[in-house]
This record gives sequence, structure tokens and C-alpha cells, in this order.
Amino acid sequence: MGIIAWIVLGLVAGALAKLLLPGKDPGGLIVTTLIGVAGSFVGGWIASHFLHRSVTAHFFDVATWVSAIGGALVLLIVYRLLFGNSRN
Repeated sequence: MGIIAWIVLGLVAGALAKLLLPGKDPGGLIVTTLIGVAGSFVGGWIASHFLHRSVTAHFFDVATWVSAIGGALVLLIVYRLLFGNSRN
């Protein structure tokens, strides 16, 4: 997969992570989307290096989507823990 496919996947993964983790985010929609893109890269990297699962082969592979959404969820949780009270 190319970089554009990972960005599109990250946008969708960020939106799905936001749906799975509702509530107030310290950042807005743009920050949450960027976290989703970063999470898809992190999730893909973790899946390919530690789980030995190739995520670069197909855009519609289940492992690719699970790793991207999982990475976005982890980064969104970390972001909320670090900056959760800054928007009161």
C-alpha cells in the first residue's frame, strides 16, 4: 500500500476510534483525525514488526484494518490521558 492509502485508512480508523471511544476530546476534529492517521501508521508498524503480519499487501485486509483502528485507539487514549483536563 502507498502512503495515500495509509492516510485514507488513518482517516477512517480515526473516525472509527472516535465512534468506539465517545466523549470529549482535548482537541477538535482535526487533532482526532491526525491521531487516527498516526495510529494507523503505529498500528501497522507494530503488526508487521512484532506480530509478523504483513499489512502492506492489501487495503481491504482485516489485519490491516484491525491494526490501524487499534493503533488509533491506543493513541487516542494516550492523548486523552495526557491532555484530557486542558479543555475545561
